[in-house]
Amino acid sequence: MVITEVSLRKFTTDVFLAMGCNAAHAQLAADVLLKADLRGIDSHGVARLTGYVRLWEKKRINAQPNIQVVHQTATTATVDGDAGLGLVTAPFAMQLAIEKAKQFGSGWVAVRNSNHFGIAGYHALMAVEQDMIGFAVTNASPLVVPTFSNERMLGTNPICYGFPAGQYPPVVIDMATSAAANGKLEIAQRAGNAVPEGWIQDKDGGYTTDPFALKSGGALLPLGSDRDHGSHKGFGLASVVDILSGVLSGANYGPWVPPFVAFLEPSANPVGEGIGHFVGAMRIDGFRPADDFKSHMDNWITRFKSASRIDEQQGVVIPGEPEYEAEIDRRQNGIPLVDAVVADLNEVAGKLNVSPLTT
Repeated sequence: MVITEVSLRKFTTDVFLAMGCNAAHAQLAADVLLKADLRGIDSHGVARLTGYVRLWEKKRINAQPNIQVVHQTATTATVDGDAGLGLVTAPFAMQLAIEKAKQFGSGWVAVRNSNHFGIAGYHALMAVEQDMIGFAVTNASPLVVPTFSNERMLGTNPICYGFPAGQYPPVVIDMATSAAANGKLEIAQRAGNAVPEGWIQDKDGGYTTDPFALKSGGALLPLGSDRDHGSHKGFGLASVVDILSGVLSGANYGPWVPPFVAFLEPSANPVGEGIGHFVGAMRIDGFRPADDFKSHMDNWITRFKSASRIDEQQGVVIPGEPEYEAEIDRRQNGIPLVDAVVADLNEVAGKLNVSPLTT
């Protein structure tokens, strides 16, 4: 099914309203999910919506949170999300970081007691829109093994930086610190496809291409896949995300991070509260005039795009470029959803007395 942005936005907002979210939170949460679908990151868009609903049904998501700043200085803060949607809590934290940056040059906000926050790029781009450098990370359900281990200890723990440019779209580096994001496995599962070697290991630590291997004790591998190809670097990056998001904020970290799926229970002995995020904003004019920076960003992009090619048909792709192009296309031509996602969404919509998805 291909559905218009307007129709999908209304459907998603209606689901969040049916969960008990207020209008502002429902619209914001829908906007975060739609941004993922528009940018072609299908694994983190409305395909995730039913997951939030099921966690809400288990009373693990608070649809009416009292989000509070519990500690702050001029340039830093810690936010308690009151078990609310990360789709709402993280934008709250980034807006706070932006306001601090406007006044003092930079702002850094740690978040605890939250839930899955969608694509990291959404939050980083909030700062980019203000001529700032945006930064966003989050820890996540433990699905990833450290190098040399077969025990799930870390999430896919994405890192995102966003940089504004002038005539070009922003440079956005938004990536998992695992060899592949879990959503990529879900896409392969729905399509019945094998995944590339190096994404997953089985319960004994051997490579497998079975996208369902996680359900039989397997795990995702860190970025780099194995020690010979740099998995210790992926492990290191994931650790940075986990420490900033969890240890610094007072959220859970490592194997204690609560699972995103409703049928798995959180740890009986948590070390913190909920999932954690960490976001930041830096004013470019704290370093040099913003127009100068953006002009040189354009020059940087132009030069990299003109780099000599191995294959004349394939040039250098600037980080964020495919997502920018996808957003232009999907705003005009609609958002494609696979049948399995549509069926799942409509099943939940029926339970919540929400009108089903239609083209």
